[in-house]
Formats: sequence, structure tokens, C-alpha cells
Amino acid sequence: MSLPDRVKIVEVGPRDGLQNEKQPISVATRVQLIDLLSESGLQVIEAGSFVSPKWVPQMASSEEVLAGIQRAPGVVYSALTPNMFGYERARDAGADEVAVFGAASESFTRKNINCSIEESLERFRPLAEQARADGIPVRGYVSCVLGCPYEGEIKPQKVAEVSRALLDMGCYEISLGDTIGVGTPEKARYMIETVAQQVPMEKLAVHFHDTYGQALANIYAALQAGIKVVDSAVAGLGGCPYARGASGNVASEDVLYMLDGLGIHTGIDLARLAKAGNFISRALGRESGSKVARAIAGECGVIEGD
Repeated sequence: MSLPDRVKIVEVGPRDGLQNEKQPISVATRVQLIDLLSESGLQVIEAGSFVSPKWVPQMASSEEVLAGIQRAPGVVYSALTPNMFGYERARDAGADEVAVFGAASESFTRKNINCSIEESLERFRPLAEQARADGIPVRGYVSCVLGCPYEGEIKPQKVAEVSRALLDMGCYEISLGDTIGVGTPEKARYMIETVAQQVPMEKLAVHFHDTYGQALANIYAALQAGIKVVDSAVAGLGGCPYARGASGNVASEDVLYMLDGLGIHTGIDLARLAKAGNFISRALGRESGSKVARAIAGECGVIEGD
């Protein structure tokens, strides 16, 4: 199967990657991370989240973060917005784009936001209408597309149904998220092809967690299916909250290395991307979760004759 000539990487590290960290992360650190990422050639950076600090304390002060960054020409700085109040905060803070998040699992939706899937979508509709009036693009996330911590396997038809609802309300792009990282390549490909019967392939993105080490293989299968947008987090930021000690987001450096090797253009400089990942890893007091970044840093010694 053919592969795309160009792929857009959506960098989610500053939001999805940092939101589950237990140690406090300063505004200055978040700003510096985003500024370093901006220098790498990324086109889209998820800069923050306008949810209640009671539930996601690491994303408090997202207004200050957006005010403090050095905005690079051509880079979109996005923010997650769960409701109208969050949307208004993000808009007033200067977010270029906002995102809403649904799920393909009824149990996951009820346990996370105490409502049904349909009720969650109803909450997003006025937000999407206001964003359209304000000229701000809205991106949609669908969680649990390949498995749920409560229900197990999820039917691809349900993923397609939720994705179509997000498209119909005005989301320009739908990111399909393997929240617990249980997907494998053929299942991922089948799910994407099923969703593409309801949502045009050019409006789909993928967001794979690497809990079981399948993320790069799943991304490759997604590219073969026709996907041209991939979410990832620098340094592999973000653990899977449903699997103790497991890795979460696939590392942006590892994704970029694979894409470079496939001859797929991204416009991103790997060395600069790894620099950003090394910065935040030092700030968090641990090594980078990216195998590529660790190899670049020489932490994997080369034995003469290998």
C-alpha cells in the first residue's frame, strides 16, 4: 500500500503529556518547553487545557502560558476546552484552535464526566457554534477507539458514529485515540477504514498510546490506510492512567525518526525536537521516554564491530 508524501505531527506533550504529572510544573517551564518546540518546525502545538484546576491542576495557569510563549509564524497553538466556560477562557487567552473530547465508550464517558455519550456531544454543540461564529477552528477527540478499561474491545461502528457526530457539529478534524494503548496494526487499520466510511480520511488523525509497545506499528498501519495526521508527545510524555507504570503517548522523536526513514516530509528538525524533549525530561528529573532521543544523546553505547 502507498504511503503519504507528507504528514502533520500534532504535538500534544505540553497538554496531554504534562496533565498527569504529579509534581508541580511551573508556568516558566511550560513556556520554555513550548518555545523550544516552536523552534523545531512543528505546525501544531497543544499548549494547554482550560478545564477546572480542581480536576487537572497541572493545566492551571494556561492563560499565563499562552501569554508567555513566543509565537512562531505559521504555528497553531491549541487548547483543550470541555465546555463553554473553558472555550471562552481559551478564546480570550488567544488560543488559535480549540479541541473537544468525546469517547466511543459509554462506561468511560459516564465514569469520567458522569453523562452518556449523547449528552456529552450535546454539551459540545453550543461551543462549536460559538467557535464558528468567532472564526476559531474546533478539533474533536474520540477516546477509547480500540479498547476501554471498563468495557474491553470497542466496536469500530461506535467509533464511526461518534466521529460523525463531531464532524457534523463542525469539527474540522477528528483524532482517534487508543487511550489505553491496546490496539494492534490490523485492528487499527480496520477501525480507521470503518470510520472513514462516515468521515473523510483527510479529516482523520490518530493518537496512539504505547502501553503495549504497538504505537509505531499502529501508526505505520494508519499511514497505509491513508492517514496524514499523527498526534504524539515529545519525550513520550504522559503515562497511561489505567496501567500502572506503563508508558503513555508515543514519543514525537520516535515518530519523526520513522517518518524520516520512510521518506515522508514533516518539516520538523529531529535534533531541535530532541532538545525540547531533553529539556522537559531534565525538568521532570528523569530520562526521556524516547528511544531515539536517548540514542542521539549517546546513552546507548555502540560496540565496535556491531
